[in-house]
Amino acid sequence: MHFYGALILFVTVSAACGLTCYQCLGKGCTNEVTCFPDGDRCTSIDVNGLVTKSCMNSGACVPPITCCSTDLCNGATPAASSILLLMASSAIVTLFL
Repeated sequence: MHFYGALILFVTVSAACGLTCYQCLGKGCTNEVTCFPDGDRCTSIDVNGLVTKSCMNSGACVPPITCCSTDLCNGATPAASSILLLMASSAIVTLFL
């Protein structure tokens, strides 16, 4: 029973800490910031090759602004293709070994 109480406490504390996003001007982004209380989205905007990343309220998320709602989600491009490549190579090894 104590385990569930501790779990609820940790979930509540982590939710209260706020969203963490990258904030920078340019493509090589490493500056992490905790968003202000009203900033519930991480944003990324690319205008004529100039990339800007920051925090923003969800009401301001209109094209060409790309918004997301998880920690550091406005970072680099996801590695979905490499995951598919890993799964394909694993399938080939399984079939032929």
